[in-house]
Amino acid sequence: MSQVVRKYFIDFEKEEAWLNEMSAKGLALVEYSWARYVFEESAKGEYIYRLELLEKDPKEESDYLQFMEETGAERVPAGAPAKAKRTLINQRWVIFRRKASEGPFQIYSDTDSKIKHYQRIHNVYLSLALLELIIGSFNIMLMMLNTSSNIYKINLIVGVPVIILGLFFVWLSLPVRRKIIRLKNEKLIRE
Repeated sequence: MSQVVRKYFIDFEKEEAWLNEMSAKGLALVEYSWARYVFEESAKGEYIYRLELLEKDPKEESDYLQFMEETGAERVPAGAPAKAKRTLINQRWVIFRRKASEGPFQIYSDTDSKIKHYQRIHNVYLSLALLELIIGSFNIMLMMLNTSSNIYKINLIVGVPVIILGLFFVWLSLPVRRKIIRLKNEKLIRE
């Protein structure tokens, strides 16, 4: 019997930890989409889950995905909710699982690969922030130029929330940036 859980995560490490907790309870993830997870009953702790933001679209990452399969990991299928299309960013987020009986499962074995992964996430957040800030600022500028018509209110109503959303993405990028700095400092200490 399948169980659907709706939950939203901002931090992929917390999402990964939660998936592993669900596995420890005997629930195996079989499909996911944005804020929606489908689980089926399994042996407790049967799988270890890892999340990754791929560099490119999964269609272009076939060699890497094949390599992951050769290590015993399988990609959990990503389902799309009805009437909603998955964005390029959502397509690049993948969840891998591997049987716990095969031993520890880590995607990133060295500091450089961890740094690159966090930089990809950081770049996505900053790109979204920049896009939202530009769109919001443009709406605010249009509002200032069109004060004689009632359309300026619409620009204000659209511009302010979009700027707030841009600042939210900046806020999301800060802990990721701190992790990158921490990893770079650790790397310098080891060298």
